[in-house]
Amino acid sequence: MALLVVANVMSNRVIPNWLYVPWNVAVALALLWAARHEVSNQEMGFTNWSSGARWGGALLAGTTVVLLVGLALPWTSDMFDDSRVADSVWAWVYHAFLRIPLGTAFMEETAFRAVLPALFAVRWGVLRGCIAASLLFGFWHVLPSFGLHDNNPTITDLFGDGTLGLVITIGFAIVSTMVAGLVWCWIRYRSGSILSTILGHIATNSVAYTIAFWVNR
Repeated sequence: MALLVVANVMSNRVIPNWLYVPWNVAVALALLWAARHEVSNQEMGFTNWSSGARWGGALLAGTTVVLLVGLALPWTSDMFDDSRVADSVWAWVYHAFLRIPLGTAFMEETAFRAVLPALFAVRWGVLRGCIAASLLFGFWHVLPSFGLHDNNPTITDLFGDGTLGLVITIGFAIVSTMVAGLVWCWIRYRSGSILSTILGHIATNSVAYTIAFWVNR
């Protein structure tokens, strides 16, 4: 828990952009090393790779379809207007194929769908362990949601500006990512593999980033 708090502050407020991927990969490996003293690879979902690939592939395809439908609908297409999207092809390649898969998806899935649920399950059972890990996953997104409110005009229009709009944006980020965390915990345990949610997480972030990049160009 202490490592995750430090990692969150460091990756969002301290370290330079070029260090984001190696820092988060190192955090994920440190979490795995510490957790192995209490739980096995199987309990954390680092097994059943073929099942994880099937589930992850289905999540990738389904997410892509949903995002493309959202792009086509006039009342949701503005969500892809985000000033954080890079303005060069090389930056897009870095974000979509390196920063997000390794620095975000691998690290967050290792922490919140593998290590924490497995450790909590030893003491509280799988269901309560997943709830606790998903709640923490929600709070993990407090710092990133500050940028969401400032850089996406659709979010500002939806929740308002000023302090109240920021508070609502943060609250929405916590609740929505907590719910997503619960769903992904179910998928992780149903598939028996952390690979399923790593691929699903990559789909959610990288595909959305890719669509936003080309739309904004």
